[in-house]
Formats: sequence, structure tokens, C-alpha cells
Amino acid sequence: MKQQRVRFRLMAFFLIALLVVAGAYGVYSVSTYGSRWFGSSYNTRYRAARKTVIPGDIIDRNGVVLATTDAEGKRTYASDPYTRTAMVHLVGDGEGNVANSVDAFQASYLWGFETSLKERVIALFSGESRRGDNVTLTVDSKLQTTIAAVFDREENSKGKAGAAVVMNYQTGEVLALLSLPAFDPMSDLKAVSSNAQHPFWNRALQSVLPPGSTFKIVTAVAALNHLPQAETRTFDCSTGATMIMEQIIRDYGYEHHGMITLDKAFRVSCNNSFAQAALLMGDEALRKTAEGFGFNDNFLFRDLVVENSVYPTKNRNDFEIAWSGAGQSQVAATPLHMCMVAASIANDGVMMEPRILKEVVSPKGVQRMTYSQKVYRQACDSATAAKLETYMKDVVLNGTGKSAAVEGVSIAGKTGSAESSLDGKYVTHAWFVGYIDDPAYPYAVSVFVEEGNSGGKAAAPIAREIFAYLIQQSGR
Repeated sequence: MKQQRVRFRLMAFFLIALLVVAGAYGVYSVSTYGSRWFGSSYNTRYRAARKTVIPGDIIDRNGVVLATTDAEGKRTYASDPYTRTAMVHLVGDGEGNVANSVDAFQASYLWGFETSLKERVIALFSGESRRGDNVTLTVDSKLQTTIAAVFDREENSKGKAGAAVVMNYQTGEVLALLSLPAFDPMSDLKAVSSNAQHPFWNRALQSVLPPGSTFKIVTAVAALNHLPQAETRTFDCSTGATMIMEQIIRDYGYEHHGMITLDKAFRVSCNNSFAQAALLMGDEALRKTAEGFGFNDNFLFRDLVVENSVYPTKNRNDFEIAWSGAGQSQVAATPLHMCMVAASIANDGVMMEPRILKEVVSPKGVQRMTYSQKVYRQACDSATAAKLETYMKDVVLNGTGKSAAVEGVSIAGKTGSAESSLDGKYVTHAWFVGYIDDPAYPYAVSVFVEEGNSGGKAAAPIAREIFAYLIQQSGR
């Protein structure tokens, strides 16, 4: 009998433990995945609310209304067509063609599900229609519209697909998140859906592509931390090409640089040198450094759904390892993540979580949420970040990133020309990532131009215009 009581107690303890674990996981799941689930078409509460609730407004950081609901209950977007087109991937469209836009991802606020019982009772007895909360973003719509215009003006990006991200590297606030081609959410969306460039696709958050030489930021950090005498060691680029496992690694345009050190290799973006560095330090060192910067992590940011970046872990051989050092092989990242990589160097190795929600306020003025910053991870130590900053400044002053320079301002950056495939054909995408080294203008930028070929020619000039605009708007 005594033995039976002990068994019952153990069983009861086990059941209670299971309930505690299940409850804890439930709380974790709701807090982590809640926004991802809430706006799903399978959520019956969400579908029901769309019939009875007037959704709240979406507003930019300067008070520009980006989305509202008219007297007839129709969702409308910014009055200026250039603004609503440039902002469409972030804000959304009335038919839900853009995945994980603010209109969908912040549905719990916009459709009034954070309203208290007291507020609902008061609204019920007053006869007022139930309204959702107004969401204010950290994004500057004028900046985003300006970037779209720059893409359209520059010779090497006009008419091409691409993306640009601007964020405050100290706080994580996203000031711009542009994807091109864009579309007017109040136009004929059937015509948009047939566009071969896939305008509904958010390239800033969803396009996971080879970062090319912008990844050399990560490789250089790995070399400084894992390769003996990394700063004084010389690498052989006397021919402009290296044969590994009967495959060729070459520099852009078959350039050759002779015997060079790591800092010069970074300045001229020498693939051969970074391939050799990757082989010398080994795949594990490079992978662990990449993972320190967020590669292979499951991005679960509070405000944004971002595709995960990849550092390959399978089918590794000398050629793949070497090519990974130059940001090729199966290495892949989104424009947002590469902006975070540059931002972490600017911020003493600290990578902030990207955020787009500035505040959420009810129609009656009740504040639901205010901005709070959060450290995502320590990507590298501050001393290594400081060393990389000198490399990145040299790129803009004397190297491949000269087109990103702004007179009188200290700019750090890295270009990239990434080999990839698109619709079955070989292409080269253009990248630039960098930042302003000035606490008065703590901004990092990522620019991606699909089929732009040279990062220095296609992406860096766009970054220069963004930097100049940010400084001008700050009153300098």
C-alpha cells in the first residue's frame, strides 16, 4: 500500500511537471511566435474581426499617414503615390500580397485585440464602432521615397530589382526598408502579379543571396581572431586566379595584386587572399565567426519576419571553404542582415535587434507600447571591430568603395560583387554595406542591386546619396 502511494505521488508529480512545461512553452510560443500566428488566414478570431473592427492607422516617424480606413470601411494608403509605392512592402496592400507586412504582422494591434475589457464595454454602451490601435513606425517615408528615386536615377540601377536598408546602429531603429520593384497598392494588382520581376517579393527581408565580398567583413574578423600573424602575413595574388580542386577562384575582372597583406586585400577586395585565409584558418573558425554574426540562427525578431542567413555546414571541401571566405559557395544573407553586420562593426561589435515599431496608441490615447531597444548579440569584441573599422574606412577612401564617399564625413564600408544564378542564368549582383562613423549620425546602410555587377559602380553611389541625405536632414 505504501509503495502504491509513492507511485501515485510520482505520477502526480510527473503530470504537474508536464503541465508546467506545457504552460511555459505556451507562454514562450505566444510571446515569440504570436505575431507570426495572429495574422494568419487560419485565425478565426482575426477573420471575424475583419468584418466588425475598423483597423487602426499606420503612421511613419514624422506623422505621415501610410495606411488608414475611409468612411466606407475601405483600407487606403498614403495620399502621395510615390510614398505609398515606396512603402508598400513594409506597410502592405489591401489583398495581402506582400508577406509579413505591418498590416498583417501587427494585426493584433491594428484590429484591436490588445483593447482591454473595460475599453470594449465603454465602446459597446456608447454605440461607437470598435477601432483598432494606431501603429507608429520608426521608418521615415520621405527617406524611403528618396532612396527609390535614387535607384531610378542612377545609371547602373535604373529599372533593376534591389533593396536598401537604413538603420540606427546604436538603437536598432530601422529608418528605411525598401524593396524594388515596388508597386502602387491602390493600382490594378492583377497586372502587378504578372510582372516577371516579382514585385510582391520583399527583397530586403526575403531574398537570401550570396553576399559576395561584403562577407569579407566576417572573414577578416575570423582571420584576426584565429589566424596567427594575420595582420603581417602576406597572401599570393600574383596571377589573379587560384586553382583549387581543379576549380578556379578569381578576382573580379581577373585583377591581380601580387603579395599583399590582409588590410590591402580587404581594400582591393582580393578574392584569392580571402580564399587562402579561409583555408589557413579552417572551416570551423570561419563558421563559428559567421554564426557569431547571426548566420545559421533562427531570426525571431519582435517586429519583423526575416529569412535566416546561411553559412553552409554540409559537403565541405577545400574549394567550398576557400570560396566561402570570399562570400560565395553556399553563403547567403538578406540585405537587412548584411546591414546588421555593418552596424555591429560601427557599434563596437554589438549587434542590435532591428525594430520598426516606435509606439502603439489606442484611438482614445491609451499607450499600448513604446520603443525599447534590445541587444541581439555580441558579434565580435570591440578591439576587433575597431580594427575592421580602419579597414572599412580605407575601402571608401582608397579602395573599391570610393563612390560611397561623402566629403567632410568619415564613411566606412565594403563593396561586393556576388556571383549567383537567376532564372537559370549566371548573374552578378552588386552590394554595398557601410556606415557613418559619427555619433551625431549613427546610421548603417545596406544596398543591393540585382544584376548590378560591380558593387563599387552600382551599389556604392546609391549609398553615397543615402549618407548625404541623412546628414543633410540632420542639419549639418
